[in-house]
Amino acid sequence: MIQPGTSVASQDSHGLPNPLISIIIPVLQEEKLLSRTMSIFTPERKSRFGLEIIVSDGGSTDATIDIAKQFADKVICHHEQRRQTIAEGRNKGAEHARGDIFVFLNADTFPANPDDFLSFIQSWSKLTYKPCALACPVHIYPEERTIADTCFSFILNSYVGFMVNVAGFGMGRGECQIFTRSAFYSAGMYDASIPAGEDFEIFRRTRKIGGLTFEQRLLVFESPRRFRRYGYPRILLEWAVNWFWVLIFGKARSKDWEAVR
Repeated sequence: MIQPGTSVASQDSHGLPNPLISIIIPVLQEEKLLSRTMSIFTPERKSRFGLEIIVSDGGSTDATIDIAKQFADKVICHHEQRRQTIAEGRNKGAEHARGDIFVFLNADTFPANPDDFLSFIQSWSKLTYKPCALACPVHIYPEERTIADTCFSFILNSYVGFMVNVAGFGMGRGECQIFTRSAFYSAGMYDASIPAGEDFEIFRRTRKIGGLTFEQRLLVFESPRRFRRYGYPRILLEWAVNWFWVLIFGKARSKDWEAVR
């Protein structure tokens, strides 16, 4: 395993180019949607953009691991009886990553335009002076999107974009978060003790060490499953409460974050 904060050589022991970009996907009981996300990263794209795909499983008992093994370069499994937080799952994936750039995606989330998404990240990674992390706009899958979804996403993305790019605030949704390798470890990784709000919390720390940008060109799509089950008012309230708790107390108000499958 590559030590945290350490870059790899340009080639591995077999003479193959090492990945520039590590796509890290934490999962738990994701057999329904994982293959759709994973299939985005085809062998051609992996070769063209220098990708490695890492799946970090939190203890799935369905077909998640079998599906992950069909697509991923590495599958990291959590075998302890205790429940793993998504923050811990992301950290475990990062510990096995070789890339210079870490892209954390949720299992139900994928780029709207994969080639443009990966090309932008590849170009951004080569800049001498750049923010050390990127936040992204998020929309619901086009085929499942309603007018309410469109309005919600527009308002939320506009708010996050303003808070990051104009107000200079460290925040961003965990559906997709992008870091340079050095910034991720300098910030101290995700706080594994936080069951919710860990995405906001790490961006607060990251902004202080090297800047953060909300990049409109990195649009990703997510499943509406959580919104469909609980509705926007309840979810917004939970987000607001956890955001406030993280801001004031450094930890989430929620003791657990229920998986919706």
